[in-house]
Amino acid sequence: MATRVTLHYCTGCNWLLRSSWMAQELLTTFNGMIDELTLKPGNGGIFEVWVNNTRIWSRKEQGGFPEIKQLKQLVRDQIAPEHSLGHSEGHSRQHGSEA
Repeated sequence: MATRVTLHYCTGCNWLLRSSWMAQELLTTFNGMIDELTLKPGNGGIFEVWVNNTRIWSRKEQGGFPEIKQLKQLVRDQIAPEHSLGHSEGHSRQHGSEA
């Protein structure tokens, strides 16, 4: 299955730069694992991140923007749970599997 990531951002809030930086970080971290990454302009203060039709972040629900470390972990959990994020992962990831 092709891996698709979509960053839906508000143009009125000028979040293109933030979204494109996050896109670059994800493409670099998951080199060869993301088949398609889309920047989707919107309005109304929207900022959402979708992976394969599953919303993994909503600014309205989570109350802000994810830290890049957190975003990488959320994407990793969706596309490659066993993929190590190296030094950026720190000690926050538990070893073993969770159901």
